[in-house]
Amino acid sequence: MRTKSKTSAGNFFEDFHVGQEIRHATPRTLTEADAALNVGLYGSRFAINSSDVFARALGLPRAPLDDLLVFHVVIGKTVPDISLNAVANLGYAEFRWGVPVYPGDTLSAQSTVLGLRENSNRASGVVWVRSTGVNQNGEMVLDYVRWVMVNKRDREAAVAQAVTPRTAPSVAPADLIVPKGLDLAGYDDIAAGSSDRWEDYQPGERIDHVSGITLEESDHMFSTRLYQNTARVHFDAFAGKSTRFGRRLAYGGHVISLARALSFNGLANGFRMAAINGGSHVAPTFGGDTIYAWSEVLETAPLRGRADVGGLRVRTIASKDCPAGSWPGKQADGKYHPAVVLDLDYWLLVPRRR
Repeated sequence: MRTKSKTSAGNFFEDFHVGQEIRHATPRTLTEADAALNVGLYGSRFAINSSDVFARALGLPRAPLDDLLVFHVVIGKTVPDISLNAVANLGYAEFRWGVPVYPGDTLSAQSTVLGLRENSNRASGVVWVRSTGVNQNGEMVLDYVRWVMVNKRDREAAVAQAVTPRTAPSVAPADLIVPKGLDLAGYDDIAAGSSDRWEDYQPGERIDHVSGITLEESDHMFSTRLYQNTARVHFDAFAGKSTRFGRRLAYGGHVISLARALSFNGLANGFRMAAINGGSHVAPTFGGDTIYAWSEVLETAPLRGRADVGGLRVRTIASKDCPAGSWPGKQADGKYHPAVVLDLDYWLLVPRRR
């Protein structure tokens, strides 16, 4: 009896080609429940995402959803087509948030393959994609390049000539998107949790975010399902036994959200993530690891035509089972401290003094 499979094993490296356009399945309508679950998972305390009253005082219709919640949902849409068979997520570039997302908005995503490079072992290769998330009106909510290492189905399969795309080293301040209607004249430092404005940060300054958050196995499993992320390395414990780690990996975006939540202590007025210049998941994270974070101010940039808000470029390092007061990062030999799991370079929007 002959049968045709109606299930999908996902794309392997040899299934991709440069220029390929992929429209991802399952649009997602986000609700207030998603906002509450996001707080429950990470403990984020940024006032603009927590209070309709605070957001309306700044000219917004209500509290927008957490920027990283949008990140998780859009990336989750792309996983079945891009990284279901991934070995690891390697990095990000040219990453910008667009219009704010509010409860009731519906997000969908599409991707274009930008580059491919087979690894020397011929068992896997690196795939570069540009993915764009849009709302129900077709407005861009997130646009980014990421690259992932993806297994081959057949080690001997022929692949196209390598194409390695060039990505910008950073997002220019002029390209940061300030939400339409935003006016920070009524910004309330007390409600926000900090009196430190854009002018108070200096390049080279380091901030220890002090606290740690233990990543429970149930936490990262819940977040993977919540964002409909189907990557086997995150949710399939049985399959994880056959990997070199012998267990399932925590979703890297979960670690980014934990680091962002921890950064509130020192960067509470960094009310919006506007862009990611680059980032890497330096080492894997597992259930039971305790995440700490510290940040370094890289650059301050005024924004054209805005006297009320400025750009703050920050590099945040997250470490596991290693408090950040010792500033774990790159060492003298150029290698990362063994505790480092995340290195993220990004832009925040911060209120200015008028």
